[in-house]
Amino acid sequence: MLCTRWRTHRRAHAVTRLEQPRNARNSPRFDGTSTAILDAAAHVFAEEGTGANLASVAAVAGISRATLYRYYANREALLNALAVAALDVAAQRIADAALERATVEDAIERTVRAFVAVGDRYAVLAGDHTVLKTVDERFSKPIQDVLSRGVETGVLRADLTVPVLYEFLTGAVLRAIKLNQRHDLGLEEASAAAAGFFLGGARAPH
Repeated sequence: MLCTRWRTHRRAHAVTRLEQPRNARNSPRFDGTSTAILDAAAHVFAEEGTGANLASVAAVAGISRATLYRYYANREALLNALAVAALDVAAQRIADAALERATVEDAIERTVRAFVAVGDRYAVLAGDHTVLKTVDERFSKPIQDVLSRGVETGVLRADLTVPVLYEFLTGAVLRAIKLNQRHDLGLEEASAAAAGFFLGGARAPH
């Protein structure tokens, strides 16, 4: 059930956004109305799944369905934009986590928590979506650098390549996101479990 207070808050702000002209960058991603739509879509999809009625997204954003479709012609276009937004947030969280200054174990735990936190808001992050299949070097490279450091320092097993370790880690992250989204585990529990399972299987034998 959508939060009435949240909807009222979004609707009040959307009126102001609709009155604003498009800025010089002329891109929907930088337009206030587009931001309202993406915020609403993230909320609705997190509550009801990515198959939710787009009329609900429009209502929460405080706009008409016609306005929504002027910005995003169909569900796929909206999911596409939302996936890009999710990846942007994920990349920023990974950058803020300062993985290069953390121990290998801590860096992996920070990585998992960052993605699960983003997935808690962006349901699309756990979906089988075209944009999400594209490797984004803003977060894949820092994570693979951590895994490479782990192998080189003997923390992680050397019989698996870094790309294979990366696949296992991202797989654990996606499962943690889904468990959190289904409310089977809380954010902290899901993050700790995923990091623990990965490290349990990826640590070098002693």
